[in-house]
Amino acid sequence: MKKPMKLSGTIFLSKLIAQYAYLHSRTVGSKAEEYIRQLGIKTGEWFETFYDEKGQAWTPDQYAHVIVDLKNSIGGHFEISEVYEDHVIVKASACPFGGAVHDAPHLCMMTSSVFGGIASRRMGYGKVNLRKRISAGDGMCEVAIFFTPTEEEGLIYEDIPITPEQGDPFAWEEETITALGNELCKSDDMVMELLGELERLRTEVEELKSKVPSSPHH
Repeated sequence: MKKPMKLSGTIFLSKLIAQYAYLHSRTVGSKAEEYIRQLGIKTGEWFETFYDEKGQAWTPDQYAHVIVDLKNSIGGHFEISEVYEDHVIVKASACPFGGAVHDAPHLCMMTSSVFGGIASRRMGYGKVNLRKRISAGDGMCEVAIFFTPTEEEGLIYEDIPITPEQGDPFAWEEETITALGNELCKSDDMVMELLGELERLRTEVEELKSKVPSSPHH
């Protein structure tokens, strides 16, 4: 009998989050990444409170150590690869979501937005390129985070607001919630339209079938 993988709260939550993210992406399509991006930006600011006071600038070396430490603290296996004045590169052999990340590859947006949001607030600018991703079938993750504009592709994070002292990073702005809600409504409407179209097609097929004369029996 195959020895089962040991169940833990981390494994359960990773699977649960990945499955929720998968269902969400099936419902709203590409817009699901924007939800993850917004959540990652907020989560990154919350992570920062475990390391330093709000608004304190960091050196590239400090930044690299923090993003690797926070990822490893939540179950990832990250390490610093290279550190330069204008960018850092980190690599990972395991994702905090474990194997469940294959169920919802767009969860990688969490890494991008956490790293990018922190870079924007602590370094003044962030551009993140997920060069390699375990969720995409690569044997490892490789992430480059730039602190100044560059020709390399990637998502840009700049002018990210900092939550006031004693404030809660997860106190979502009303306009952000409204905008995300509007996108979700659009997606819901699209799904309903598709279901309606399928029902109309089904009805038409049934009507055509009823009009086709049956073959005479011999």
